[in-house]
Amino acid sequence: MTEKTAVGRDAFDRVILPVYSPAKFIPVKGKGSRVWDQQGTEYVDFAGGIAVTALGHCHPALVKALHEQGETLWHVSNVFTNEPALRLAQKLIDATFADRVFFANSGAEANEAAFKLARYYASAKHSPYKSKIIAFHNAFHGRTLFTVSVGGQPKYSDGFGPKPADIVHVPFNCLDAVKAVIDDHTCAIVVEPIQGEGGVTPATQEFLQGLRDLCDEHKALLVFDEVQSGMGRSGKLFSYMHYGVTPDILSTAKALGGGFPVSAMITTEEVASVMAPGKHGTTYGGNPLACAVAEAALDIINSPEVLAGIEERRTAFIQALEAINEKYHVFKEFRGQGLLIGAEMSEKYKNRAGELLTAAAEFGLMILVAGPNVVRLAPSLVIDFADISEGMARFEKAAQKLVG
Repeated sequence: MTEKTAVGRDAFDRVILPVYSPAKFIPVKGKGSRVWDQQGTEYVDFAGGIAVTALGHCHPALVKALHEQGETLWHVSNVFTNEPALRLAQKLIDATFADRVFFANSGAEANEAAFKLARYYASAKHSPYKSKIIAFHNAFHGRTLFTVSVGGQPKYSDGFGPKPADIVHVPFNCLDAVKAVIDDHTCAIVVEPIQGEGGVTPATQEFLQGLRDLCDEHKALLVFDEVQSGMGRSGKLFSYMHYGVTPDILSTAKALGGGFPVSAMITTEEVASVMAPGKHGTTYGGNPLACAVAEAALDIINSPEVLAGIEERRTAFIQALEAINEKYHVFKEFRGQGLLIGAEMSEKYKNRAGELLTAAAEFGLMILVAGPNVVRLAPSLVIDFADISEGMARFEKAAQKLVG
């Protein structure tokens, strides 16, 4: 076997397209909610690979599924179907509102499929001019040109030439703003039930129910982006279940594979009925390796014991955060659902979330931000309570350093 070449963090600056600014340490091993870097330094992981490693690192059931499928069948393309994809699709259908599933590899691809389907459905069923998509400021839906244009953050889409047309952005959680722009040319409203990258802000009950009513009134489709909020993250399998508001299309990714790249767009029979062979596709989507791992992840996440434990863990996190804040007063409020937690910086420490992230790493803790003013935590859904305590002790040291 060829010997692996030693690499350091400086290699990143030489060989990787400069679209990221990763930490100065390189993680090399993970187990549960602990990670070790090249120097053997241990970290508690409250970042979860940005809400991806929902069962922690190297969960035995996922390792087993990957190993077994890896020795059986990796890839056959969509010229053929395969058993893991069919099993996973049926389990997603059984657990949700959906009748049909489309597999892809990333959240952006699942959203791309969702937006294309919404427009195609409107064109086929109503009119080719029914193409308007209503989306929200500070939303994030992916990095393809279409999804980044639907996302409500121009800093991610500016400079890449003409954007897809007929996309309108209005303030999140403001039903009156939606009423002002929706019309019979609207094909879809696209919304994250919990805005993730935009600051970990949950939608209100009134807002989501109002969107559902407006879509019904104007014959538009309601699309939920649950790439980050789905797969148990909120305390239910999908966050729409908290609201009792059912979308027409839903996208899921991140935690679906527990760390293996896989995503899905799920929808109803009625909406799916307009599609036909050749209308959309992907080479890798639904490959046996990804679907075998995702099936194992779904089986564990969608179990009563795991879902019931999420709120307990949230309580432990919030209590620890509140205790730290009583001492250091670095946060204005805590929000989110389940184990997607946002901590907004107080006025005195406004836009300094990134400094807290850097300080946390120095004390052996991996956390996230959601914009410059919100610290985001998205740990494993099965994180040990001892890891929560240890991680929060390290978090307190970071807060202490920030305060000075």
